[in-house]
Amino acid sequence: MKKVLLIKLSSLGDVIFTVPLANNLKTNGYEVHWLTTEKGIDIVKGNTCADKVFFAPLYTWRKNKFNLKYLFAMIKLIFDLRKEHYDIAFDCQRRIKSLPFMRFCGAKRRIISNYSSEGASLGANEITPPCDGGLHMVRWNLDYAKYLGLDISNIKMSLPEQSLETKNKVDELLKDVDFSKPVVVIAPATTWVPKHWAVENWIKVIDALKDRCTLIFTGMEQDKKLISSIGGDKFINLAGKTNLNDLMEIFSRVQLVIAPDSGSAHLAWASAKPALIEVFCCTATNLFGCFGDENKYFAISGKLSCQPCNKRTCPKENDCNACTKYPSAEEVIEKANMILDRINSEYVCK
Repeated sequence: MKKVLLIKLSSLGDVIFTVPLANNLKTNGYEVHWLTTEKGIDIVKGNTCADKVFFAPLYTWRKNKFNLKYLFAMIKLIFDLRKEHYDIAFDCQRRIKSLPFMRFCGAKRRIISNYSSEGASLGANEITPPCDGGLHMVRWNLDYAKYLGLDISNIKMSLPEQSLETKNKVDELLKDVDFSKPVVVIAPATTWVPKHWAVENWIKVIDALKDRCTLIFTGMEQDKKLISSIGGDKFINLAGKTNLNDLMEIFSRVQLVIAPDSGSAHLAWASAKPALIEVFCCTATNLFGCFGDENKYFAISGKLSCQPCNKRTCPKENDCNACTKYPSAEEVIEKANMILDRINSEYVCK
């Protein structure tokens, strides 16, 4: 059995998009180890896609970059990786932050994608040719398996099984939910300002759907103001009350999630249970959109000439962040009603 290291050190969504690669490798007999950070640890720890997980608290190290304690911790981690004697290491980060781990992990073959940047390829000794399976991040990662000659036609997602403690907590959080109607989660917050959909659009969507379903709002503590501004306080508002494991359990119990391009949206997709409407303002659907069943997953974007720009800060001096108004609320409402019609017909059949 060959031993493989996957290095993924960034956002929640990026880690989720790497899980199908790990599952593909395990299906083909590889022992799969992960190196990940605070944002990805809950996705891979306890997940069947990982035989062993190494934790790099990268965000803590960054805050304390001149602290010798954390420098020695990084060096120790690299030595721990070297003890595993990896046959292959894949740099799924493809950025400079992964370079030291990739370069010094001790793997015989250190493979990086042709799409790497920031000099990350200096840590590798093999570079894959350009991906021909499409630009989506899931495809980019699976291209590593294809490079090894493996069949990538079967895409498998997995998440950790939740503990009884988490399930009991979610039971309590959802005790007042009316499950006689379809349950819809609205998770309106994300990280970049240009990714946020306009408040007036959210208000229109909520007003159009409120009588057809049970609405739940999720988010972090800092998202409470946004959720209140779109009317979330009138419904079940779980902002600041959930962690990542709670969200995984909640998404496994609902029928539809509506969110911008965000970790919550990607987590809902990974949960496999709910339908998903993902709203794209400044980022590209072909890269980050919900992946798979086109009758269940919908990535909707606007049609302005500047969309998508994939930039954290709007480059336009006039009409800055105009993309946050598009797509229109009506487009999202139309898709949501279509999904709710289908769900309600299933309820009648039952």
